Amino acid sequence: MDKATVVGIILSYAFVVAALATGAGVMTYVDLPSTLIVVGGTFGIIFINFPMSDVLGVIGPLKKAFLHKPENVEELIANLVQYDMAARKNGILSLESAIEEMEDSLIKKGLQMVLDGEEPKATREILETDLENSEERHKIAIAVFESIGTYAPAMGMIGTLIGLVAMLKTMQDPSTIGPNMAVALITTFYGAIIANMFALPIAGKLALRAKEENLVGQVIIEGIMSIQSGDNPRTMEQKLHTFLPPKRRKSLFNK
Repeated sequence: MDKATVVGIILSYAFVVAALATGAGVMTYVDLPSTLIVVGGTFGIIFINFPMSDVLGVIGPLKKAFLHKPENVEELIANLVQYDMAARKNGILSLESAIEEMEDSLIKKGLQMVLDGEEPKATREILETDLENSEERHKIAIAVFESIGTYAPAMGMIGTLIGLVAMLKTMQDPSTIGPNMAVALITTFYGAIIANMFALPIAGKLALRAKEENLVGQVIIEGIMSIQSGDNPRTMEQKLHTFLPPKRRKSLFNK
């Protein structure tokens, strides 16, 4: 679980709710017409803007904002170097039993292609295409949440205009001014909450996850190519360490 995401959501909403409670009361800010305008309108626009499959497809990436377990790149590099050492010592076929125990699909696919005798150029192209397709799926999910962050405040403004028009048309009845004004202001409030306390932060977190996964994918591809070309393990390790800042580079050969 990503503790930062969970803690951030709890803290941000807790402080806002506490501020509302110490003022006019939380229930003062609960308004059904405003909810229908902002929430219903925003998600309606999202379905107009994106195919149904793309909107429903954000569920998987959304989980990564809350349940993501960061990849230990240093450990990944060490494992790839050890695979290279085993392949050089016992032959590439010695990795066949290890493939079954691997969890990362990209490593499994790459090593299986090496075992099958695939050409290095084809191996790289297939793995890079796989990584690019994964990036595209992340980009779509990020775009959906960024669109929610764009359209929710816009729907809030539409709700504000609706409330103001209703208020101005019924100025002769003072009892209607309050409810209509509430719709006018609360819709803007709802739009700002959805955009700035949910959609845009989630889009930012997914962008970070995409960047992390891209780094891991590049390390894996370069590692697989080194194993296929029979690189010296030290050379391979130095090559993969270029993906990390100097402070995070831990060599298996300096112990």
